[in-house]
Amino acid sequence: MKTASATSRIAGLGLTSLGLTSLGLTCALLWSAAGTTVAIARTTAPPEAPANLNAVDFNFVGQANLGAPFQIDSGRLAETKGTSAAIRGYARLMVTSHIPVVDALNVILKRKNITPSDTLLHGAYDAMISTLAADRHAAFDRDYLNGQVEYQKGNAALFEQEIQNGSDPDLKAFARRTLPKIVDHLHRAEKLAAAADRRLASK
Repeated sequence: MKTASATSRIAGLGLTSLGLTSLGLTCALLWSAAGTTVAIARTTAPPEAPANLNAVDFNFVGQANLGAPFQIDSGRLAETKGTSAAIRGYARLMVTSHIPVVDALNVILKRKNITPSDTLLHGAYDAMISTLAADRHAAFDRDYLNGQVEYQKGNAALFEQEIQNGSDPDLKAFARRTLPKIVDHLHRAEKLAAAADRRLASK
């Protein structure tokens, strides 16, 4: 039986009008466009946001609260399905480095009694995990690595936005501590994606 592509899975979420044609592009558009730029355009936080958070803070909490678990789930898939030791090693790093990120963010949210918003990204990320679970061999490497590059780019923009325009000092400090790790992960993902492209071109 033929498995559904990333695009067809996303279609079920009503997002095909965005022109999503790959897992990496899906990550880029949903993470940066549907996340960070929404907060930039919004001048006030939504009614459900705590009074001490501005729109950027509330958007940041929703995206970061979902993004780190996504990295853990997709990383666990890549630990077993990646076709090279380098990809599996990167995936292991994603799992081990994001567990403390989740823990640190949860400490802040619990202390401040903040409930993250249920974002559009939740359904999209579920679809991406399903696609990666169905992918095999070179298709998995391509989708995982391209998705990682675009995810890390969008994630870096999200954290930079919180550092520059957020109002909550604890969230800004958390973003400032975490951003260098994101930049490092982006550089690693870019190198792996380029190496995977070279391997495919040589076949």
